[in-house]
Amino acid sequence: MLDTHQLNVFLAAAEALNFTQAAARLHMTQPSVSQHIQTLEHHFGQPLFIRSGRTLQLSEAGMALVPLARDIVSRSVHIEEMMKSLEGEVHGHLLVGCSTTPGKYILPHLLADFHRLYPQVKVSCHVASQMESLERLCEGEIHLALVSQPELAPRELELRMFTVDPVVLIAPLDHPWAQRDAIEPEELYSGDFILREDGSGTKQAVESGLTAVGIEPDRLETLLILGNSEAIALAVEEGIGVGFVSNMVYTKLVQDRVALIDVHGLHIQRDIFIGRHTRRPATVAQTAFWDFISRTEEMSI
Repeated sequence: MLDTHQLNVFLAAAEALNFTQAAARLHMTQPSVSQHIQTLEHHFGQPLFIRSGRTLQLSEAGMALVPLARDIVSRSVHIEEMMKSLEGEVHGHLLVGCSTTPGKYILPHLLADFHRLYPQVKVSCHVASQMESLERLCEGEIHLALVSQPELAPRELELRMFTVDPVVLIAPLDHPWAQRDAIEPEELYSGDFILREDGSGTKQAVESGLTAVGIEPDRLETLLILGNSEAIALAVEEGIGVGFVSNMVYTKLVQDRVALIDVHGLHIQRDIFIGRHTRRPATVAQTAFWDFISRTEEMSI
């Protein structure tokens, strides 16, 4: 008979490819992790890992076991949560994946409200790129994901509008644009920009907005490319250049320390969606959060 705890240990080891790291994550000892893996390998009659010195790799059998083990562990957790919830309270562990800005400025307040309603639910937020969040959602490693590029989502994911994140142009306080009520779109070609990397939802939104007012994004003078809006905001505050950032980052991090620049006709926003996998059984906690989001949206209309 397969032991779901052993399968969970195997999954942790398969993800870390390091028994010591897996042990730390599971609050176990390294010898205990090794023993569980050896028990599984004896049960299946073949190695699950290829060991070469300090290097650890999944064997062919190990790679085949990962999705099957993940499904069994997920269903086991689902059963436990369902049975506990029959006592009248929602129990469980909700795993949400998102990018940096939603993870810092949207989810904390929302999850705090949700936790007050369902104190028996533990919530973990995994900050990662959109592609990584979508991959983890498809693999069943997280329950929900926040994304701003719905075209990247596979068909088996259900997406719904979560919130709107305006994107604004900011400049150092002593920048010439800071002294004006508004600038014309063509003047953007004279700016020194700090921009996001290719593939980011913010950059896609910026490029779409600029194109709509006749500006060619590739012609902007780019001084720096940075991996998140916070880094751009701080670089602008230091006087390095100008940049587009989430309005949430502007108001929470650098408001009054940088200038907000109005560009005639330019309106940029990032639509953020929340997604779930339709072919995986929803946990009780996941269903409760999905319904909570629906009620929150209704109250905000």
